Amino acid sequence: MVKIAVDMMGGDNAPDIVLEGIQMVLDEYDDVEILLFGDEQLFTLNHDRIQFHHCTEKIEMDDEPVRAIRRKKDASMVRMAEAVKYGEADACVSAGNTGALMSTGLFIVGRLPGVDRPALALTLPTVDDKGFILLDMGANADAKPEHLEQYALMGNIYAQIIRKIEQPTVGLLNIGTEDKKGNSLTRHTYQLLTETEQLNFIGNVEAKDLLFSTADVVVTDGFTGNMVLKSLEGTANSIFKMLKQQMTKNLKNKLAAGVLKKDMGIVKDKMDYSEYGGAVLFGLNGIVIKAHGSSNGRAFFNALRQAKETVEMNVLETMKREVGHND
Repeated sequence: MVKIAVDMMGGDNAPDIVLEGIQMVLDEYDDVEILLFGDEQLFTLNHDRIQFHHCTEKIEMDDEPVRAIRRKKDASMVRMAEAVKYGEADACVSAGNTGALMSTGLFIVGRLPGVDRPALALTLPTVDDKGFILLDMGANADAKPEHLEQYALMGNIYAQIIRKIEQPTVGLLNIGTEDKKGNSLTRHTYQLLTETEQLNFIGNVEAKDLLFSTADVVVTDGFTGNMVLKSLEGTANSIFKMLKQQMTKNLKNKLAAGVLKKDMGIVKDKMDYSEYGGAVLFGLNGIVIKAHGSSNGRAFFNALRQAKETVEMNVLETMKREVGHND
C-alpha cells in the first residue's frame, strides 16, 4: 500500500479539486491510501482508505514562505510534510504556495546527504508527445556548476526510471549550441557535464528547440528555468486566445471552428504539462510533489499518480545511492 500525504487546503481551487483528484485516484487504484490534512468542515469524502487529520491553519498563496512554515505549525502543508519526515507517508502532494512548499521540503523533510541544493523538476510536452524534463524550475535562483551537475544526475535517474528512457540525452540550456557560448556558469557547467561519465551529455540546447525533443533532460539555474516555463505558458495561452478570437470573428470562421473544435482540443491537451503530473522537488530525503496552483481535478489526479509511481519505482532510493553518497 502506497501512502500519500495530501494538503487539502493548497491551490487556487482547493479543496474541491483536491477532493476530486483524490476520489479519482482511489477509484483507479486499490493500493493507495491517503493521509489528508485540512479543515474538517470542508471535508466531504467518505472512504475507508482516507485518514483525515484536522488542521486549524493553512498557508495562503501570498504568505512569505519561511515565516509561514515557522509560525503556522498546524498548517495543512506543514503537517503533510511532517508525515513524510516521520515515515507515516511515502510521499506528499500539494497545489499550494510554491515557495512555501519548497521551504517545507527543505526545512522539514530535509535534503539528501550529499545534495547541495534541491531542484524543482517538471516534465514538459513536446511536439512528438515524448516530453522532456526541465530543471531547476525555480527552487534556486542562483546556482553553481556543481549544482547543475547534480540536477543533471537526478534528472537522468528520473528519466530512466519513471520515463523509461534507457540512455536519456542531457542538454544544458544556453544561448547557443557552441561550447564556448554563454556566461561563466554555463561555460563551466558545460565542461563539468562533459566529464561526467554517468551522463549522455549532448551539449548546449537553445530555448527555441526545447519543444522539439532536443534532449530528454535539460538543466539550467532556477531563475532561467522559471522564466522559460512562464514564457512557454504565456505563449501557449496567447496563441489559443488569438485562435479563439479569430475563429469567432464571422460566420465562416465559426463554421470552420465547429469542424476543428475537437482537433483544437487535442492540441490544447498536448500542450498541458499537468497531464504528466506535478513538479518534483529532487534532492530531498522524501518525495515532495507540487501540483499546479490552478489544477483541476484531473491535473491533481495526475500529481497523485506521479507520487505513487515515484514511490513504487524506488526513485528516492536510487538517488540516495547514486547522487547523495558524498557525505
